[in-house]
Amino acid sequence: MLARLWSSGPAPALRSDVTDLRSNVLPAVVWGVASLLGAIGDALTARFAACTVRGELSGFTRAGSGHCYFTLKDADGGEASMRCAMFRRAAALLEFEPRDGQLIELRGRVALYEPRGELQLVAEAMRPAGAGALYEQFLRLKAKLDAAGLFDAQRKRALPVFPAVIGIVTSLGAAALHDVLSCLARRAPHVRVVIYPSPVQGLDAPEALARAVALAGRRLEVGVLILCRGGGSLEDLWAFNDERVVHAIVASPIPVVCGVGHETDVTLADLAADLRAPTPTGAAELVAPLRDELMNQTTALADRLRRAVVHRLSTAQQSVDRLAAGLARPAERVSREHLRLTLLSRQLPRCAMAVVTTQRERLRQSAVALGHGVALMNARMRHREQQLATRLHALDPLKVVARGYALIHTSADELVVAPEQIVDGDELKVTLARGEADLRVSAVRRK
Repeated sequence: MLARLWSSGPAPALRSDVTDLRSNVLPAVVWGVASLLGAIGDALTARFAACTVRGELSGFTRAGSGHCYFTLKDADGGEASMRCAMFRRAAALLEFEPRDGQLIELRGRVALYEPRGELQLVAEAMRPAGAGALYEQFLRLKAKLDAAGLFDAQRKRALPVFPAVIGIVTSLGAAALHDVLSCLARRAPHVRVVIYPSPVQGLDAPEALARAVALAGRRLEVGVLILCRGGGSLEDLWAFNDERVVHAIVASPIPVVCGVGHETDVTLADLAADLRAPTPTGAAELVAPLRDELMNQTTALADRLRRAVVHRLSTAQQSVDRLAAGLARPAERVSREHLRLTLLSRQLPRCAMAVVTTQRERLRQSAVALGHGVALMNARMRHREQQLATRLHALDPLKVVARGYALIHTSADELVVAPEQIVDGDELKVTLARGEADLRVSAVRRK
C-alpha cells in the first residue's frame, strides 16, 4: 500500500519550495494513525510473509493462555533485538523447552502490532540451533568455578532452624523485597529483618551485591542471609552470574539462601549458595519456619509432657500405696508367706517322688538301650571275627602246600622265593603236605 502514495508517472525533481513540492508531487493526503499503521503492516506482510531468523532467546515467558512471548537477540552478541510472539497453536507443537540464552532458528512472518506500533515477529515454528553467545559465556564460567570447587556440595552448610535475625540482600525498590517481607511477616512476625540494599541489575550491580554480602559477613548480625530478586531474562539476571558475587557467597561466614527469578531460572549464585530457592518467596519460606505450626507443635509437646507427668505421678502414687499397705500390716505379710511355705512343703514330697520316678524310668530305659547296644556290638564283633578267620584261613600257606606245592627254606630258615638266595651246594629244607625233607642244591638255573 505504500506504493499507492506515489503517482504512476515519472518522479518529478525535488524542489526546495515546500508548497511546490506538495502541489506537484504528493496529493493532499492526511493519514490517521491506525490507517498508517495498517498500511505499514500490509507492506511488511507482503514483503516478509515467510522468513527464517537465527538469534538468541531472551526473556522467554509462556502465558496462561498458552501464547509465548520473548525477545530474539542478535546471535553475534550485538545490540540488535526484536520482539517475538508464538501463539498457542504453534507453541503446542514445540518439541523442546525453550530457555533464555539458547540459540534458535524461527520461521514466521514480520508483522506490526498496531495497538503500540511495535514491530514483531510472529513465529510459526522454532528449533534449537545451539547455545547463544551469552549462554556459552555462562557455561564457560560455570565450568571454571565448578573446577575450582565453589559449587561443591560438601562445603555447603545447614541453615539455622530458628533464626532470630534474617538478612536480605536486594534492591529497595524490587518487588521481590516486598514478597519476602510479606512472607516473613506472615510466617514469622517475631523475627527481625536487616536489609542490605544493592542494585540487582546493571553494570554496577555485581560489585554492589558482592559488597553487600561481604558487609553482612563482617557485621555478623544475622543468622541467615537471603539473596534475591524477581524474574527476568538472562541479561536481567546476569549480575548473579558474576564471578565476584559467587566468590562473595562462598566466602560469607553466614549461610546464604539464593532466590533469584522463577523456578526455571538458574544462576551461578544459586549453585554457590548453601541452599537454592525457586523464588524469592520460596527463600523466605525456607529460612523462616511457620510460627503457627511451631506454636501447634509446642502446644502438642506441652500436652504430651503434661500427660506423661500425670501418668508418672499416678504410677508412683500407686506404688507408694502398695508399699504403705505392706508396711501397715506386717503380720498379714508373715502369715501369707507362712501359708506359701506350707503349701510348698506339701508339694515337695510329691515333686520329689515324681522326680525319682521319672529318673528311675529314664535309667530303666537307658539300661534296656545299653543291653541292646552291647548285644548288637557283640554280634557285630563275632561276625567280624568270623570274616577275619575266614580270610586268614584262606591265606594260610600250608593250605597251598596241601594242594601239591612245597615251601623251601634256607639253612637260615628264610623262605626261598628267588634263585639269587641259593648257590650250588646249599642245604635246603622242604616242607610238604605230610612231612619235611632235606635237600642239597646241585645246580642253580636262572631265567
